Amino acid sequence: MKKNTLFNLLLCSSVLLLSASCVKHNTLSPDEIAEGWELLFDGETLNGWKDYNGTTLTQPWHVVDGCIQAKGEGSDASGYIVTEKQYENFEISWDWKLSKGGNSGMLYHVVERPQYAVPYVTGPEYQLIDEPNFPQELEEWQKLGVDYAMYLPDKSLMKVNPYGKWNNSRIVFDNGHVEHWLNGVKILEFEAWTDDWHARKNSGKWENAPEYGLATKGVFCLQDHGDPASFRNIKVKELPRKTKQISLFNGTDLQGWEIYGTELWYVKDGLLYCESGPDKAYGYLATRNYYNDYELSVEFKQESDGNSGVFIRSFIEEGVRVNGWQVEVAPKNRDTGGIYESYGRGWLARIPDEKETILKEGEWNTLRIQIQGDHIATWLNGQEMAHLHDTKIGAGQGRIALQIHDGGGIKVAWRNFQLKTL
Repeated sequence: MKKNTLFNLLLCSSVLLLSASCVKHNTLSPDEIAEGWELLFDGETLNGWKDYNGTTLTQPWHVVDGCIQAKGEGSDASGYIVTEKQYENFEISWDWKLSKGGNSGMLYHVVERPQYAVPYVTGPEYQLIDEPNFPQELEEWQKLGVDYAMYLPDKSLMKVNPYGKWNNSRIVFDNGHVEHWLNGVKILEFEAWTDDWHARKNSGKWENAPEYGLATKGVFCLQDHGDPASFRNIKVKELPRKTKQISLFNGTDLQGWEIYGTELWYVKDGLLYCESGPDKAYGYLATRNYYNDYELSVEFKQESDGNSGVFIRSFIEEGVRVNGWQVEVAPKNRDTGGIYESYGRGWLARIPDEKETILKEGEWNTLRIQIQGDHIATWLNGQEMAHLHDTKIGAGQGRIALQIHDGGGIKVAWRNFQLKTL
């Protein structure tokens, strides 16, 4: 009887060991497929990945034993690979292991534009680092599991396998609600784009990176920071976007907006005013958050020269420069409601001459803008002014911004900024 018991124990142990050695990585179970999970790595090729700001894959990454592996030849300025597909709201899970003293990361909502040489000035990062063996002293905001240079995890909850061993991490991004998980335990939770979030962004490492973390969608990015790192079982499930109603102006101050340039922006008697300053230059008032698909209604009154406008899906470049698309607000006979591309193709849609009389100079006007995907349409005082489909606009994302044109003499009042996300 004892011999049989021993034999059965040995047999069970062998079966368990065999089962563990036969685990097939980089696959999805039928339940995961039904729940909407998709693989970002097939275990054999780097299909679906490319260089940051590139069209092909040339960076020092390869596939070894069913893992995406960073060769350890990257640096702060190079070594980044990104997914070809963009994601907005999601849950992403991946296994990772580092070399001794290794440093890497998973970034999300990364924006690809020629203006950005590196991805980390655009997208948040879940930091991956071998703390015990890292050769330099680390700040708390540089350590494992942090939302890099922003939020710190609860260290008491973190159970980490040492370098050379596999760990699992997860990020949940659900309409601004963010969670970091490590080996099955939630270690960090915060809300993006709140007052607290913006205070952290504007007072630390990102104070000179105006677009950091603002994108509501983007590519995933893996980082080769000069140390070999391996990844497998990278899978993502997309989550639905939630619609909401937002009042962009509180009638009291410029909360939620940021001034660029030296022209004048102020609140008086419940109205928002833009007015030319002594420099008589371009000036902008931009939302601090991104808004991509929405319907916006706003009222304006041209008290002096009314050469202004509403930028959509726009971003801030170095200096006083907003890059994007503008719905024109201008004196009569100058295409109010038309659509213009700054620093690019110029006019995309001008209004018919017979519609110039719809503008009421010196009185309140209602401008409505609807943008969804690659389609944009505008109305002035209830009359459609312009509409178009444009692939370049469809690929864009960014802020809403009001403009003061250069030349001086401009004064426009604004009120009732109502936005509904789509």
